[in-house]
Amino acid sequence: MNFLRLISTFIKVNLQMSLAYRSEAVIEVLLDLTWLAWELLSLQIIFSNTVSLGGWGKGELIALLGVLMLVNTFLAMFIWPNTEKFNASIRDGSFDYVLLQPVNSMFLVTFSRITVWRIFDLLVSATLIIVGININGDVIAPLNIFIFILLAISGSLVIYSLWIVLIAFTFWFTKFDNNITILQALTDTGRYPATVYPWWLRVIVTFVIPIALATTIPVQALRGDLSTSQIFIFFGISFISLIIASQVWRVGVKRYSGASS
Repeated sequence: MNFLRLISTFIKVNLQMSLAYRSEAVIEVLLDLTWLAWELLSLQIIFSNTVSLGGWGKGELIALLGVLMLVNTFLAMFIWPNTEKFNASIRDGSFDYVLLQPVNSMFLVTFSRITVWRIFDLLVSATLIIVGININGDVIAPLNIFIFILLAISGSLVIYSLWIVLIAFTFWFTKFDNNITILQALTDTGRYPATVYPWWLRVIVTFVIPIALATTIPVQALRGDLSTSQIFIFFGISFISLIIASQVWRVGVKRYSGASS
């Protein structure tokens, strides 16, 4: 319950900050809509020359775009704003104040800054997924929708775990500011279904650096392409990813020497 109260407080504080810079939020929304228009135009160009891409139709690719936007919204709400703050805190020693708080440091680093207005992007993402399903003409079973939601959450945990590992490297390499660029490059591999990649790259994006768990796999659940064993394997991967990230974080915190060094 204390964590929920803290998140509620963070949301209120960040909402007040967002209201103070409303023009910036409007500009960001317009940029997001421009990005979306470009992505849809790209899909239109692709499907003007073919009927499928890696066995996926136009509607399914639009649904995948919705899931990718969902992932990017998660990144924009929590990851990007907190990465810059965290990197600076390691360099100037202000991370000491985080460690002094009676709350898990990884939790504080994750939720201290929240770009609240990105909720708009969640609505756009949901619209894209619904439109994509309707274009494809599939009748989605309620169970598949439920599994899709669970796998989408699991995929977000995978992305979150990757982020924690990348920013934890800052404990070893103080000026490791490329963590945002690296994570963005990794998530961009989810722009298309994993089936378009050669088998070796498909294995990497599914099991080694499991970006596909956040994009392709949830849409496959909607399609009913996953067996029960595969679903549990993907849940297991997200759980293991979070455990590994937590351990890397703990080791990194122990290595942190603080402002007094």
